[in-house]
Amino acid sequence: MKSKYLHLFILIALLPFLHGCEKYPENPYRPVLSYPITINPNSTHYYDPSTEIYHSLSALFDWVYITADIESTSRGLIVFRYSYDEFFVYDRMPPNEPNACTDSQGNTTRLVVDYPFVVDHCNNAYYNILNGQLIVREPDMVPDFPTDGTTIFPLIQYHTQFDGVKLTISN
Repeated sequence: MKSKYLHLFILIALLPFLHGCEKYPENPYRPVLSYPITINPNSTHYYDPSTEIYHSLSALFDWVYITADIESTSRGLIVFRYSYDEFFVYDRMPPNEPNACTDSQGNTTRLVVDYPFVVDHCNNAYYNILNGQLIVREPDMVPDFPTDGTTIFPLIQYHTQFDGVKLTISN
Protein backbone atom coordinates (compact mmCIF):
# COMPACT_ATOMS: atom_id res chain seq x y z
CA MET A 1 0.00 0.00 0.00
CA LYS A 2 2.83 2.41 0.85
CA SER A 3 4.42 1.60 -2.51
CA LYS A 4 1.23 2.70 -4.29
CA TYR A 5 1.28 6.10 -2.54
CA LEU A 6 5.00 6.48 -3.19
CA HIS A 7 4.48 5.95 -6.93
CA LEU A 8 1.57 8.39 -6.93
CA PHE A 9 3.67 10.99 -5.09
CA ILE A 10 6.56 10.59 -7.57
CA LEU A 11 4.18 10.91 -10.52
CA ILE A 12 2.64 14.09 -9.13
CA ALA A 13 6.08 15.52 -8.36
CA LEU A 14 7.27 14.86 -11.94
CA LEU A 15 4.22 16.28 -13.76
CA PRO A 16 5.47 19.89 -13.88
CA PHE A 17 8.80 18.73 -15.29
CA LEU A 18 7.18 16.52 -17.91
CA HIS A 19 4.90 19.36 -18.98
CA GLY A 20 7.94 21.69 -19.22
CA CYS A 21 9.62 19.33 -21.70
CA GLU A 22 7.12 20.24 -24.40
CA LYS A 23 9.18 21.25 -27.45
CA TYR A 24 8.23 23.87 -29.97
CA PRO A 25 8.78 23.05 -33.61
CA GLU A 26 11.72 24.88 -35.17
CA ASN A 27 10.83 28.47 -36.00
CA PRO A 28 11.05 28.81 -39.81
CA TYR A 29 12.05 32.48 -39.45
CA ARG A 30 15.01 31.76 -37.15
CA PRO A 31 18.12 33.64 -38.34
CA VAL A 32 21.47 31.89 -38.31
CA LEU A 33 24.47 33.65 -36.80
CA SER A 34 27.35 33.20 -39.25
CA TYR A 35 29.84 32.72 -36.42
CA PRO A 36 29.86 33.01 -32.62
CA ILE A 37 29.86 36.57 -31.31
CA THR A 38 32.06 37.41 -28.34
CA ILE A 39 31.54 40.52 -26.24
CA ASN A 40 32.86 41.89 -22.99
CA PRO A 41 29.78 42.40 -20.76
CA ASN A 42 31.71 44.77 -18.51
CA SER A 43 32.48 47.15 -21.39
CA THR A 44 30.99 50.63 -21.23
CA HIS A 45 30.60 51.20 -24.98
CA TYR A 46 26.94 50.16 -25.34
CA TYR A 47 24.77 53.16 -26.04
CA ASP A 48 21.53 53.49 -28.01
CA PRO A 49 21.71 56.82 -29.88
CA SER A 50 18.08 56.56 -31.04
CA THR A 51 16.84 56.81 -27.44
CA GLU A 52 19.91 58.41 -25.84
CA ILE A 53 19.79 55.71 -23.18
CA TYR A 54 22.93 54.18 -21.77
CA HIS A 55 22.78 50.55 -20.71
CA SER A 56 25.51 48.49 -19.16
CA LEU A 57 25.73 44.75 -18.75
CA SER A 58 27.84 45.32 -15.65
CA ALA A 59 24.57 45.85 -13.77
CA LEU A 60 22.18 42.99 -13.02
CA PHE A 61 18.81 43.09 -14.81
CA ASP A 62 20.10 45.46 -17.47
CA TRP A 63 20.32 44.87 -21.22
CA VAL A 64 22.03 46.08 -24.35
CA TYR A 65 21.22 45.95 -28.05
CA ILE A 66 23.94 44.60 -30.32
CA THR A 67 23.82 45.06 -34.08
CA ALA A 68 27.28 46.01 -35.37
CA ASP A 69 28.95 42.59 -34.98
CA ILE A 70 26.26 40.57 -36.73
CA GLU A 71 26.46 39.39 -40.34
CA SER A 72 23.30 37.34 -40.79
CA THR A 73 19.58 37.71 -41.31
CA SER A 74 19.25 38.78 -37.67
CA ARG A 75 17.96 42.25 -36.80
CA GLY A 76 20.31 42.45 -33.87
CA LEU A 77 20.41 40.97 -30.41
CA ILE A 78 19.05 41.76 -26.98
CA VAL A 79 21.56 40.71 -24.33
CA PHE A 80 20.06 40.63 -20.82
CA ARG A 81 22.12 40.03 -17.68
CA TYR A 82 20.16 37.98 -15.16
CA SER A 83 22.91 37.23 -12.66
CA TYR A 84 26.68 37.54 -12.40
CA ASP A 85 27.24 34.59 -14.74
CA GLU A 86 23.87 34.09 -16.45
CA PHE A 87 22.75 35.93 -19.58
CA PHE A 88 19.76 35.59 -21.88
CA VAL A 89 20.22 36.55 -25.53
CA TYR A 90 17.28 36.97 -27.90
CA ASP A 91 17.04 38.01 -31.52
CA ARG A 92 15.36 41.38 -32.12
CA MET A 93 13.35 39.90 -34.98
CA PRO A 94 9.68 39.29 -34.10
CA PRO A 95 9.39 35.48 -33.91
CA ASN A 96 5.89 35.09 -35.36
CA GLU A 97 5.29 37.74 -38.02
CA PRO A 98 8.74 39.20 -38.70
CA ASN A 99 7.82 41.10 -41.86
CA ALA A 100 4.38 42.37 -40.84
CA CYS A 101 5.45 46.00 -40.28
CA THR A 102 7.95 48.34 -41.84
CA ASP A 103 8.83 51.94 -41.03
CA SER A 104 8.78 54.88 -43.46
CA GLN A 105 12.25 53.92 -44.79
CA GLY A 106 11.18 50.32 -45.49
CA ASN A 107 13.04 48.86 -42.49
CA THR A 108 11.29 46.01 -40.73
CA THR A 109 10.50 46.38 -37.05
CA ARG A 110 12.71 45.26 -34.18
CA LEU A 111 11.79 44.04 -30.74
CA VAL A 112 12.50 46.40 -27.86
CA VAL A 113 12.91 45.93 -24.13
CA ASP A 114 10.41 47.47 -21.76
CA TYR A 115 11.61 45.64 -18.66
CA PRO A 116 10.42 43.06 -17.63
CA PHE A 117 9.07 42.53 -21.14
CA VAL A 118 10.38 42.28 -24.67
CA VAL A 119 7.81 44.05 -26.82
CA ASP A 120 6.80 43.51 -30.43
CA HIS A 121 4.97 46.79 -31.12
CA CYS A 122 3.93 45.74 -34.60
CA ASN A 123 2.03 42.63 -33.45
CA ASN A 124 1.27 44.10 -30.01
CA ALA A 125 2.86 41.09 -28.30
CA TYR A 126 4.66 41.03 -24.96
CA TYR A 127 7.23 38.36 -24.11
CA ASN A 128 8.80 37.44 -20.77
CA ILE A 129 12.45 38.55 -20.77
CA LEU A 130 13.41 35.64 -18.47
CA ASN A 131 12.16 32.78 -20.65
CA GLY A 132 11.04 34.24 -23.98
CA GLN A 133 7.45 33.03 -23.68
CA LEU A 134 4.54 35.04 -25.05
CA ILE A 135 2.67 36.66 -22.17
CA VAL A 136 -0.03 38.82 -23.66
CA ARG A 137 -1.29 39.71 -27.08
CA GLU A 138 -4.17 41.92 -28.15
CA PRO A 139 -5.98 39.63 -30.64
CA ASP A 140 -7.46 42.22 -33.02
CA MET A 141 -4.37 44.33 -33.67
CA VAL A 142 -2.88 42.49 -36.66
CA PRO A 143 -5.23 40.33 -38.73
CA ASP A 144 -2.61 37.82 -39.92
CA PHE A 145 -1.14 37.08 -36.49
CA PRO A 146 -1.81 33.35 -35.92
CA THR A 147 -4.97 32.85 -33.88
CA ASP A 148 -6.18 29.59 -35.37
CA GLY A 149 -4.37 27.27 -32.96
CA THR A 150 -1.14 27.16 -34.99
CA THR A 151 2.12 27.46 -33.14
CA ILE A 152 2.90 30.78 -31.53
CA PHE A 153 6.67 30.83 -31.26
CA PRO A 154 8.57 32.14 -28.23
CA LEU A 155 11.41 34.63 -28.68
CA ILE A 156 14.35 33.36 -30.70
CA GLN A 157 17.00 32.61 -28.10
CA TYR A 158 20.71 31.99 -28.56
CA HIS A 159 23.14 29.95 -26.49
CA THR A 160 25.55 31.77 -24.19
CA GLN A 161 28.79 30.86 -22.49
CA PHE A 162 30.41 33.21 -19.98
CA ASP A 163 33.99 32.63 -18.76
CA GLY A 164 34.00 35.46 -16.22
CA VAL A 165 35.34 38.01 -18.72
CA LYS A 166 33.90 37.33 -22.18
CA LEU A 167 30.40 36.29 -23.22
CA THR A 168 30.15 34.06 -26.30
CA ILE A 169 26.84 33.99 -28.17
CA SER A 170 26.10 31.24 -30.70
CA ASN A 171 23.28 29.32 -32.40
